[in-house]
Order: sequence, then C-alpha cells, then structure tokens
Amino acid sequence: MSTETQGTQAAQSKSQRAYTWIKERISQQEFTPGYRLVLSSLADDLQMSVVPVREAVRQLEAEGLVTFERNVGARVSMVDDSQYRFSMQALSILEGAATALSARALTADDIRHARAVNEQMIETLQHFDPRRFTALNQEFHSALFTKCANPRMLELVNAEWAKLGHLRESTFSFVPGRAQESVREHENILALIEAGAPLGEIEKAARRHRSATLDAYMIHEHPDEALSLPAF
Repeated sequence: MSTETQGTQAAQSKSQRAYTWIKERISQQEFTPGYRLVLSSLADDLQMSVVPVREAVRQLEAEGLVTFERNVGARVSMVDDSQYRFSMQALSILEGAATALSARALTADDIRHARAVNEQMIETLQHFDPRRFTALNQEFHSALFTKCANPRMLELVNAEWAKLGHLRESTFSFVPGRAQESVREHENILALIEAGAPLGEIEKAARRHRSATLDAYMIHEHPDEALSLPAF
C-alpha cells in the first residue's frame, strides 16, 4: 500500500470519528439547535486537524442536522415542526418496509427480546418518563428492522431516527396518552410476525403505527394542520 493511500485512509478514518462524535452530541442535546460549530474548536477537542472535521460537518449538513449560514458558519439545525413531520412521514414508509423485509429473518430470541423491551415500556407508564420511553421505543423498533437485508434501507431508516432525536427529544412528552396505545400496537406487530402474516400486512401495521404517533402529535400541537394531513 502506498504512502498516499495510507494517508487517504487515515483522513477518512478521522473524518468518520469526528462525524460520530459530533452527531452523538447533537442527538444527546449537548449541541442544541442553533449551537455554533466552530471547526477549529472541534478539531482541538478531537485532537485532529480541521480538514476531517470539515468533512464530518459537511456530511451532517447533507443529513439535515447542520446548516451553514453566510458569515456565520456551521450551526446545529433549528427545530422545525415541518421537518419533524416530514421525517415521521418518511420513517413510517421506510421503517414499515424495513420491518417487513426483516420479519422472516427474526428468530424466537429476537422476538423475545423485542417483547421484553415492550414490557419495560409498559412498566414505565406508571411513572412516565418520556425520554426513557423514547429510548426503549427505539430499541424495540431496531430489534424488528435491524435484520433487513437491504443496507440502503437500513441506512435511510437510521438517518431518519437520528433526525428525530434532534428535532424532538420525545413526542410522548406532548402526547403521553399515545404511549399506552403505542405498546398495544407493538404487541400487534409482534403477533403478526410470529404468525408468519403476509409481509404486506406487517408493513401496513408498522407504517400505521408510526403514522398514528405523528397524527397524535399534530392533533395536539397543530389541530388545524392535522385536518389536512394526507393518510399514509
């Protein structure tokens, strides 16, 4: 391997490390909406040059997590309800398809794990913690779609989950009543998978489940807009 090739791979590795580091801080709300991303400061924190950090920020911009402003530079994207709606609509379709494509590859252990997570979610309802519930919700759905054999589909689903983590810490903070409906729908999806239901039915159940959460949020926060939303 040439010295030039080794240098290129090292730069790519640093860029990926910077990307992961910054993205985690955005998803954990350490870098909040509007937070200015000063490349030189980030590079110092990461103990690397500005070049791989710039590449990482460009990648985050492509995913919608970062925006560039003239004479200002890079900032964490501001929360926008329309972006949240778009991500939820996209996720309802993408995750529904990924869950269906994953269904036949799920083992009995996978199903048991998903059901155990759902039971933890039920337990949180008594002393409701929206952030904890949301984390468990993501773990539940990941258990169902992670064996999708289409890597591009998984990439898109995970990208939309990452956007949601930035746009809305927890939908269930706004509509806690939706949490009880959600765990019941989880069990229905599991039952369909266990019964070997047609993949179209599994996809529809997963898609409607995601859409129902968006509908509940829109009805609560924007009742006028909710009336004109298309059905998914």
